Amino acid sequence: MDPGRPQGCRRRARRLFGMLAAAMLWSCAPARSAASEAVPAPSTPAASTDFANLCASCHGADRLGGTGPALLPENLGRLDKAEATRTIANGRPSSQMAGFAQQLSADRIRSLVDLIYTPLATVPRWGMDEIQRTHAVLSAVADPGARPVHTADPLNLFVVVELGDHHAMVLDGDKLEPVARIPTRFALHGGPKFSPDGRFVYFASRDGWVSKLDLYTLQMCCEIRAGINTRNLAVSGDGRTVLVGNYLPHSLVVLDAATLRARAVLEVAGKDGKTSRVSAVYAAPPRHTFVAAVKDLREVWEVAVDTDAAKLVGTTWTSPAAGVGVRTIATETYLDDFFFDQSYRYLIGAARDGERGRVLDLDTGSVVARLELPGMPHLASGITWERAGGTVLATPNLGEGVVSVIDMQSWQVVRRIETLGPGFFMRSHENTRYAWVDVFFGPNRDAVHVIDKETLEIVKTLRPAPGKTAAHVEFTRDGRFALLSIWEDDGAIVVFDAVTLEEVKRIPARKPSGKYNVYNKITRSAGTSH
Repeated sequence: MDPGRPQGCRRRARRLFGMLAAAMLWSCAPARSAASEAVPAPSTPAASTDFANLCASCHGADRLGGTGPALLPENLGRLDKAEATRTIANGRPSSQMAGFAQQLSADRIRSLVDLIYTPLATVPRWGMDEIQRTHAVLSAVADPGARPVHTADPLNLFVVVELGDHHAMVLDGDKLEPVARIPTRFALHGGPKFSPDGRFVYFASRDGWVSKLDLYTLQMCCEIRAGINTRNLAVSGDGRTVLVGNYLPHSLVVLDAATLRARAVLEVAGKDGKTSRVSAVYAAPPRHTFVAAVKDLREVWEVAVDTDAAKLVGTTWTSPAAGVGVRTIATETYLDDFFFDQSYRYLIGAARDGERGRVLDLDTGSVVARLELPGMPHLASGITWERAGGTVLATPNLGEGVVSVIDMQSWQVVRRIETLGPGFFMRSHENTRYAWVDVFFGPNRDAVHVIDKETLEIVKTLRPAPGKTAAHVEFTRDGRFALLSIWEDDGAIVVFDAVTLEEVKRIPARKPSGKYNVYNKITRSAGTSH
């Protein structure tokens, strides 16, 4: 039994799991059949064996992706064969990709590279018809007047993604106790997103499944498979639309947020016809639009659904589908990772392999500043706070042990705070004097730094579970407690007093990759990601 999980919730979870399994068996059948027939062009037997033994568990036996991205020529446009060879041999810094130089000879690594650059004989089509056939209703239509079946404050709930056994824990942020654990799809990715009122939460999995959970009834409402290899989703500011960004196919999928039925499928392609993966999608509520990072084009896409947003910025929009407008903004370079100011006028973007970030004025489409951001800044995990009469942006770095603090008026780097290693997540809250950043990669992955937001000095380094990865802080609604993940199968959520920095309690969890507080997310707290 799971601690804190009521018996009724366990029964509901078992019923839900049965429905999910049935839906998966029915709706995945066409895709699985197509994938199983997708035999690679001739390759050496050794390469096929090496791929099956070393790569398939993350990237899929059919190379269509799993917990890792798809390995197809269509998805490797910015990775040449020389770099792919180095990656297989040495691993990929600041990622879960291991190196195999000790296991494979140079010839076998070259054969693996040739394999992943060989097109599949058949790539499953995944358009509107295929998407709609996977749609499933899992519970009764939500009653707008319903009351929660639990006693927790609905706005101080946390949704905790437990990757260890593919569940979502719903956690009471006042009592700091689990309310329920709900089965989810395999390998959720990109962080859950909430409806504007905080009642519903939307999940996306790496293999394209989008699911909707009612936090009042604690039941999954519906789901649909929007892609084969998906990055993330976003929910519009009015709560009516969900946008899904895919690596495979190269598409954006517009869903109705109430039912999750597909409304439009947009091919992501440049003027020359070259298509692109979507790195991420973001809602921009003040603009009444979405913004998409396209990985293989020197462009930013702004997407408007059922809105006159085009009039707000006075520029040209195209209409690839009924009720959907797309505005493309040319950029100087590829921009993979985005951060927005609170007004959503300014987009701060960076390429993972670049030396500078760019500040893009979304109203004019022009670059207004270039930032000194070498390495691999993780802008999607950036936060802001007020300091010295202005606003600063702070971002961890996936490639270097540094946090960059940037003045958002002058766009100058105020400080580079040295850390014990590259970090993944940074978090704070309006009601705390501290910002927290993990050291996700390297020998000090068990460390978390606490930074004074005024002095920009590290005031304490915590090691809540020596030798185990500590990551991803999130605060309660009032900022009183900070919740930290021990990112292991036998992990935990460690609760700290946000003032004294002392540990308060531990809640067992199976590889809790992230925790998301309803209130902080729907109010777009400056201390958390949006």
